[in-house]
Amino acid sequence: MAYPYRHDSEVRLLSEHFGNPRARTLEGWLQLGGYQALKKALGMDRAEVVNVVKASGLRGRGGAGFPTGMKWSFMPKKEPGKPHFLVCNADESEPGTFKDRELMRWTPHALIEGCLIGAYAINAEHAYIYIRGEFFEAAQIMARAIEEAYAAGYIGRNIFGSGIDLDITLHIGAGAYICGEETGLLNSLEGRRGEPRVKPPYPAIAGAFRYPTAVNNVESLIAAAQVVQNGADWYKQWGTEKSVGTKLFCVSGHVKRPGNYEVPLGFNFKEFIYDVCGGTPSGKAIKAVIPGGSSVPILTADELDIGMDYESMAAAGTMLGCGSVIVMDEGTNVVKQVRRMVDFYAHESCGQCTPCREGTAWSSKILRRIELGRGTPDDLDTLLDISDKMTGKTICVLSDAAAAPIVSSIQKFRGDYLALMEAGDFALAGAR
Repeated sequence: MAYPYRHDSEVRLLSEHFGNPRARTLEGWLQLGGYQALKKALGMDRAEVVNVVKASGLRGRGGAGFPTGMKWSFMPKKEPGKPHFLVCNADESEPGTFKDRELMRWTPHALIEGCLIGAYAINAEHAYIYIRGEFFEAAQIMARAIEEAYAAGYIGRNIFGSGIDLDITLHIGAGAYICGEETGLLNSLEGRRGEPRVKPPYPAIAGAFRYPTAVNNVESLIAAAQVVQNGADWYKQWGTEKSVGTKLFCVSGHVKRPGNYEVPLGFNFKEFIYDVCGGTPSGKAIKAVIPGGSSVPILTADELDIGMDYESMAAAGTMLGCGSVIVMDEGTNVVKQVRRMVDFYAHESCGQCTPCREGTAWSSKILRRIELGRGTPDDLDTLLDISDKMTGKTICVLSDAAAAPIVSSIQKFRGDYLALMEAGDFALAGAR
């Protein structure tokens, strides 16, 4: 079975076995070298495992980019009767993101191995994989892989005769975006409403069931296992000084070759879109690109000559996020696309914080009015004011995520908004 188009610029560490059905089974995974990293980790001191991941510079691939080894090092010393937990965040729900489900779909044992290594490193006996309910196929594949691993003794009691017990539970969520936020996920895992918690305390102190917990992304855990197996210096040969390694990028929108691509961090963004992804299918010029999912500021075509790394994206006024690249060509109605994004955030707000609950709903209504040609220039000031009152004013970043495309689109595509206002009731003619 051939996997979709791959470009010569890709470095296939995480995605090496995409398209290979053998990698889904325990037998096939062992033939491909699977579980060697786990054997190596169990022969190391726990602190040594944490230190090698920390030395590699691996940063969390879920969006925030926080160093994985450092997060593990925040876990307190184990106390009698006080268990530690590792939780894998597989609730991938950022619009435009589809990398983690692909990792689980093709290499489920890679994630199991990463979870077991992470659990061992933080002195946890139990790991939870919290997977999004809509990922029906991926959930089935993960469940079968976990059953295989238990039957073979790779999960459970006395793994590899080491005297170490490690368990994994697959927990299927109900499909709420807010459960992608780590404390909202933990509440859901416990059977509560998926609402973020006030921090502190942070999960490392009071996480799952109020015990010390590390929450890591799917891609992060699989990369951590590769680091343990091959060493920190091996991993640092890719990427930049501060953004180390490779990353999976999900590309959608107006490109000839959409899909998942794995390239070294720091790769030129403009070259990635035009060369690796083929540019736009229509041949039209690119108008706008969202580099890290719908929750990050939009870039114009003139801002694409930058590195695909955390620092370069921040310097350009946006974020790498989870690596969800959404391309829009010159025919795009930017206002409509921003309105659709804000509709999503208004729908997915848990309603716990007033600035988010009210701000996303009002922003959605105003944007729809503008899209229908019934807005006024004062609406733009109102949107910016609402966005300011949402940003940094709540206990999670959902409202910040909703504000980012609003503010950046008004700043960079103000003409699109004004054109719809001038068009009046004919605003929707020809729009897409």
